[in-house]
Amino acid sequence: MNPTELPPGAPVPPAPHAPKKSALLIVWLVVFIDLLGFGIVLPVLPRQAKPYLDALAFSDVSRGAVIGVLFSVFSLMQFVFSPMWGRISDRVGRRPVLFISLLGSVIFYALYGVAVSLPTTQAELALGLMLFARIGAGIAGASVGTAAAVIADCTTPDKRAKGMALIGIAFGAGFTLGPLIAYFGLALFAREPWGVGALASGLSLIALLVAIAIFKETRDPNNKAAKEFFSLAKTREVLAMPTVGTLVLIYFLAIFAFGNFEATLAQFTDKVFGLKDDDNFLVFAFVGAVLMVAGGSYRPMVKKRSEVGLLKFGVGAMAIGLTGVGVVAYLVLGSDGSSSDIAKPLFYVAMSIAVIGFAFVNPSVSALVSKRSDPARQGEVLGVNQSFASLGRILGPFLGSVLFDAHPSRTLPYLGAVLALLVVAALLPRLKGKEEPQMSTDKANA
Repeated sequence: MNPTELPPGAPVPPAPHAPKKSALLIVWLVVFIDLLGFGIVLPVLPRQAKPYLDALAFSDVSRGAVIGVLFSVFSLMQFVFSPMWGRISDRVGRRPVLFISLLGSVIFYALYGVAVSLPTTQAELALGLMLFARIGAGIAGASVGTAAAVIADCTTPDKRAKGMALIGIAFGAGFTLGPLIAYFGLALFAREPWGVGALASGLSLIALLVAIAIFKETRDPNNKAAKEFFSLAKTREVLAMPTVGTLVLIYFLAIFAFGNFEATLAQFTDKVFGLKDDDNFLVFAFVGAVLMVAGGSYRPMVKKRSEVGLLKFGVGAMAIGLTGVGVVAYLVLGSDGSSSDIAKPLFYVAMSIAVIGFAFVNPSVSALVSKRSDPARQGEVLGVNQSFASLGRILGPFLGSVLFDAHPSRTLPYLGAVLALLVVAALLPRLKGKEEPQMSTDKANA
């Protein structure tokens, strides 16, 4: 282990114990199957909400706000509950937290299927149930920090970034196959809207059964965590750790920027290219495939490059790609349309660059946060990191959805995303290279 990765005096993590490679495999499988459910719902949520919004005669701005809330409330719950789940997992173990999370996904994705099956004459009830289902699914899905803690339990610091990349690959695989399963699933269920929720619920049930049958506890019983599950003081303490606060802020801003793109993608393909549901599923599958391939390429690259260097590359790629997406919107909608023939190829190139950048940012930040944290508090610290990432997923999708309808060129969400990434670029010099020792929290606060 490189001793400079932890503040002086911090406890040295023991060699990974108990089930190692098998635990990593199961965590990957559980996150992958669980993310299938998220990837199934994401492409269709704005379009499934549309008939109910039309029935209530909402204005364009109000429509965007409601869709933004439906996206953002999921992440609001993750913002609130990620540190709690992390602290609970530090105290009682990773296994029960993952089980509760998956059970909640089974229940609330099924409820989503019920909500979108209601007639438009019950529009208010349908939107209310969709909102409740998103709240429940967000609480259940606030365990990504716990999954990251499992990886931290099972890897040494020099292999931490490779381990964290597994979550990115699982996300990519879920986003790849989720839209495709939704595409074929809707056909299987004769275009019944409840089929999407049923598929997501069923896949979460499979993940739960696999976890119960195979996954073993990875938390070191010798690490005694604090008993407080809700604690703002503990969160402030985490943010005061040397460079950890900066990393959390960087992660928040990067997620915020990507959330502007992610939440408006289904509307973008409709307004800019006129794509229908079937083609839209394939666009989301393409995003997931790029994310998965980029995550796979990250793992060998981190052997030769520092996490800080790969983080800088990822931020730059995101800025370039999201700028390109905004340019495409302007070429098609904001100009005379004379350049629209090159718009679709440019869109796929720009989108790919942005997604590749995000695939590099995600594991780099998680690995750096984990390596600079107390081994006894991995679940808590990574939970706080995921909590602020969730805050980015609250504000990014909400603002993106509102801005998308605020101007006919549809460029404003991507302008906002690029401005956030410029702030990230200004923060990057604060990070020290891994060869530089970090001050202890006590010294930093002295």
